[in-house]
Amino acid sequence: MTVRVMLVDDQELLRTGFRMVLASQPDIEIAAEAGDGAQAVEVLRQAEVDVVLMDVRMPRMDGVQATRRICLDQDGLPLPDAPKVLILTTFDLDEYAFAALKAGASGFLLKDVPPPELVAAIRAVHAGDAVVAPTTTRRMIDRFADVLPMARPDAGPPALDPLTEREREVFLLVAQGLSNGEIAEGLTLSEATVKTHVGRILGKLGLRDRVQAVVLAYEAGLLRAGGHG
Repeated sequence: MTVRVMLVDDQELLRTGFRMVLASQPDIEIAAEAGDGAQAVEVLRQAEVDVVLMDVRMPRMDGVQATRRICLDQDGLPLPDAPKVLILTTFDLDEYAFAALKAGASGFLLKDVPPPELVAAIRAVHAGDAVVAPTTTRRMIDRFADVLPMARPDAGPPALDPLTEREREVFLLVAQGLSNGEIAEGLTLSEATVKTHVGRILGKLGLRDRVQAVVLAYEAGLLRAGGHG
């Protein structure tokens, strides 16, 4: 299956470099390009795209705003048919990159990512995986907890009401960055059962991936910056 990719960056030279790398892959097609977030949103109304490589800092509309427009509806809920967004950032642990994850992005990459890792990341998000490990997202939260407006440790956990007691257990372990195998060992379950629980949890809470689970757990006060809740 061909993965249709859109390149969004205000630097044409960078788009050219990414295009050259990706065009050499037999299963990847450059379906569209844009020079800023506003143009990206406009182009996506007509172009069929699976994965968007999105720069963060751009004129007119930045990558965070564009990601929110692409991934979420007016009520802030995930759009089921939206393309997956991979954020491109110059700096590791960029607060803008974290804001984009909160807005619905499936992961982030540094702009100097080696070509094989770029290709692997695109294939991973297209397959439904998150490129950023939840533990990395935790580090981003810890780094920017004092400046992020989303940090609301007194928000309480009502968002978890739809979950069963077992699903809450699994949710907290997912949010702490544990793999399905680690969760299965800790709760004495099979990995297949854990995978089923994770799928139900994401569906009930309207989350796109495990990274979003970390964000929600932090917002609900179930995880604390610098600690495990």
